[in-house]
This record gives sequence, C-alpha cells and structure tokens, in this order.
Amino acid sequence: MKLKILLFLLFSNSLFAEKITVALAANVSYAIDDLKKEFHKLYPKIDVQIILGGTGKLTAQIQHNAPYDILMGANMMYPQTLYKKGFATTRPLVYAQGSLAFLSKKKQDFSKGMALLKDKKIKRIAIANPKTAPYGVAAFEALKSAKLLEELKPKFVYGESISQTVTYAIKATDIGIIAKSALYSPKMAHFKKGINWSEIDTTLYSPIDQGIVILKHGEKSSAVALFYAFIFSKEAEEIFKKFGYLIP
Repeated sequence: MKLKILLFLLFSNSLFAEKITVALAANVSYAIDDLKKEFHKLYPKIDVQIILGGTGKLTAQIQHNAPYDILMGANMMYPQTLYKKGFATTRPLVYAQGSLAFLSKKKQDFSKGMALLKDKKIKRIAIANPKTAPYGVAAFEALKSAKLLEELKPKFVYGESISQTVTYAIKATDIGIIAKSALYSPKMAHFKKGINWSEIDTTLYSPIDQGIVILKHGEKSSAVALFYAFIFSKEAEEIFKKFGYLIP
C-alpha cells in the first residue's frame, strides 16, 4: 500500500512538473535571474532553462530544429522571420525596448558624444557583430547617423553577442558600445555614470523593439503559455524597468 501511495505521489508531481526552454537574447541575461525568480514564486513546479546567445545565432539554431519553446529576441526582425517561415506559432510582440550606451573601464569625456570615439587614445572599440546581434545593427546605425562608421571600422573588435561585447569593453578594448541593460547588473555597479559610461543619443538609431514568440516546439505546452503570459505581467514589467528597459 505504501509503495502504491508513493508511486501515486510521484506520478502526480510529474503531472505538474515541467521544463521549458527559452532561447534568450544576450542583452536580457542581466535581467533573467530576477525574471525567473519572480516566475518561480508563481509556478514553482516549472523549470525554466535558458539558452543564451546572439539572436541571429539562436534563430539559425531554431531553423535547424533546436528544441526551444520560446524566443525572446533582441529585435523584431528575427521573431518575424521565424513566424513567417512557420517556426513560431504566435505573432511577434514587443516585450521591452532596449537602448545603447558607451562603456569604458577608464574615465572618459562623454560630453563629446560619438566624436569621443575619434580620440587617438581610443585605439580599439568593442561592438556587437551586426550579422549576429541586433544591438550591433543599432550601433552601426548610430555610427552611420553620426557620419563616423567608415572612419572608425578599423578600430572595431566584434563580439558575437552583446554580453561578449561587454566583456571586450571591460577587458580587451578602450571603450565599447553595449546594451544599457548590462549596466544595471550588480556586477557592474562599480562603473559610474558620466565617468565610465553614458547613454548614446537615442535620435541616432531606431528604437530597439525586442520581440517574443512561442515556437512550434512549445505550442502545446501550458507551462510555455504561462511563461509567455508572465513576460507581459506587471511583475515582469517592473523588472525590465529596473534593468533600464522601456516598456512600450
């Protein structure tokens, strides 16, 4: 009898325990722990696994049948592509808007704006690869708007994702163009606004609308639907704002 009860309890628990896999744009890596903790308070039986990377690379993996349930991208283009090609079952929606910032381990004169990058002391600039990272596309657009893109290209050190670009900005280059959200991580608290970092003029690039879709692999999962809905909740909205995002 005890064995039957134990088996029943184990079976019952398995009905409510489920794992979902979220392919996540690297810029959201700084906020995802808080998002997972808040979601886990509501649904403690759902295990959220994160696959982190540049949105372009994650999209390529999905198109090669990677078993991901949700894509939280760094722009709308890749989620729209997946939806049009039948890899996503929901229309892409904007869950947050990101922005660009300069970051340097050394003190910089940010009053110069983009012209700061022309300084002879700045020999290497960390920037996300626009072929794999939407924040790289935005960075290129900002530089092109400032009429500095071609002049500065020889200085570029490319990161495959925005998180790799942050690492390069701190360890391998003189300055970087990164996602502003990275600066709200506790690990980045020692970098000071106006000394080590500054926002980049938002009129120089298009708004970075970040899109989410449920993928074919996760379309029948109630746990996936719950996490998707949570991303648009007030609780998630407050977390995104805490990490420097705008909510459209």
